[in-house]
Amino acid sequence: MSGKERKQGECLASRQVYQGRSFRFDIDRVRLPNGVEMDFEMIHHPGAAAVIPVLADGTVVMIRQYRYATGGWLLEIPAGKLNPGEAPEHGAARETEEEVGYKPGRLIPLGWIWSSPGFLDEKIWLYLATDLQQTQQATDHDEVLEIERIPLREAIDQAASGEIHDVKSAVALLRAAHHLDELDAI
Repeated sequence: MSGKERKQGECLASRQVYQGRSFRFDIDRVRLPNGVEMDFEMIHHPGAAAVIPVLADGTVVMIRQYRYATGGWLLEIPAGKLNPGEAPEHGAARETEEEVGYKPGRLIPLGWIWSSPGFLDEKIWLYLATDLQQTQQATDHDEVLEIERIPLREAIDQAASGEIHDVKSAVALLRAAHHLDELDAI
């Protein structure tokens, strides 16, 4: 059965439970494609952009960030929530400059992912950034991070081997592997 022939679910009712600064939590009454009705706990998020900033020498500017939810530090690529109405590529450039202090000269789209589609509608757009110009890092007060520079091929190997546990970073790095020949020409 092709995607065009598949029935879709239908939201019958929605009740907002919580509105925070980063997301909204609702309980939606849904009729599934098979006719079953049930309540879904849904987190609604405005979306995000994530970037692999690659310097001219072939190293990736990554961050090691403290993440309370995981109980520790994660190795990640720069990323952040989109502002209302902000285009993903603009958010990607903004986050790269804020988190690692580089302005991308070129952004190569790597597609997008659902971060956790069982209960969250966050879509994260992924980019590869080149032609970087050093500016100044400007982290938010709640961002606790350290910059790490890693050869791109090594970062891709870490994503493939499971050493990088952050899904947006791992997927973006694996997708970037398709652009290695193009990057080698830089």
